[in-house]
Amino acid sequence: MYAPERQQEILRLARDGGRVDVVSLAEEFQVTAETIRRDLKALDRAGLVRRVHGGAIPAGRLDFEPDLAERETTAADEKDRIARAALAELPADGTVIVDAGSTSARLAGLLPVDASLTVVTHSLPIAARLADHPGIQLHLVGGRVRHRTRAAVDAWALRAYAEIRADVLFIAANGFSAEYGLTTPDLAEAAVKRAAMAAARRVVLLADSSKHGQEHFARFGDLGDVDLLITDTGLSPQEAAAIERDGTEVVRA
Repeated sequence: MYAPERQQEILRLARDGGRVDVVSLAEEFQVTAETIRRDLKALDRAGLVRRVHGGAIPAGRLDFEPDLAERETTAADEKDRIARAALAELPADGTVIVDAGSTSARLAGLLPVDASLTVVTHSLPIAARLADHPGIQLHLVGGRVRHRTRAAVDAWALRAYAEIRADVLFIAANGFSAEYGLTTPDLAEAAVKRAAMAAARRVVLLADSSKHGQEHFARFGDLGDVDLLITDTGLSPQEAAAIERDGTEVVRA
């Protein structure tokens, strides 16, 4: 099978199934994983698919959302560096909101034993990490729990964030750019993120560089609403400078 024929079939499989992965495609077409990656790269350049960790999804699938386990293993080193850099943004003694997300969960796991903070979160995994921390006064925001992210959403969560004021919010996003703003696949999660942003004096976005330029279904803010973006060096100096010209400080960890 010639490459164009194989790529056409890969595109059909992606559209039929909503996603394709490199390993399965390599087995099906009896080629190497590197050959499949080149095929996906060609389809991505043509605007027909969008590459994601381990495979690709059809272009236009703005509602695609990887599960919790996949997000934990994607860009792990970059997320670790971002989380360590975020420690510098913790107030000496104050209140922080920690949004649901794999990078913010890493930050929660790095909080020093001698930290003295009030922490508010709607993320069950983050709350579990902090429940036994001796210096943390933990407030768990309730609501309907989304199985995909283990985050509380809907009216209870929105009411809770409307009643508080925090020093810093550490927020996550599935996509960010000056053009599209801050986006995530789910409308309910977007509403909670929007409420958390309104509840904080300072907003710190924790997002690895693969999220830059990505666009998803639900928009919850402008990049200009973010005081500080902490990302990795995959975001080029030129891209960082363009973001900073719009008023958002950028740290490349």
